[in-house]
Amino acid sequence: SSKAGLQFPVSRIKRYLRKGKYATRVGAGAPVYLAAILEYLTAEILELAGNAATDNKKTRIIPRHIQLAVRNDEELNKLFKNVTIAQGGVLPNIHSVLIPKGSAAKEEKEKTEKVKSPAEKKAKKAPKAVQQSQDY
Repeated sequence: SSKAGLQFPVSRIKRYLRKGKYATRVGAGAPVYLAAILEYLTAEILELAGNAATDNKKTRIIPRHIQLAVRNDEELNKLFKNVTIAQGGVLPNIHSVLIPKGSAAKEEKEKTEKVKSPAEKKAKKAPKAVQQSQDY
């Protein structure tokens, strides 16, 4: 492990490969390569889960953060498509058909009213004679 610059145990992975009967012979480079792959995947998931935890203002990674990290990343989602993460929950998603049309129209109307400039608001309240004097 130290020669390859890895944190994952190469000798343990080699032992598991031999005892698992995956093949009759195991080469010297196979456990090193497998350890490197496992270490990379672990680091990638932990980095994304850490980002999800900080987004939720937490310092500790919980299964929910791992779920959010995996499902929001396209490649990891493809790798973990048949995996269920315990206590992970689901991605927040509301189908567009379920959103009421009336509330969206009201929100847009409120936004356009907020955008109006102060001069337009004064012109709306002032009488017509005052409006004409403001134009000059």
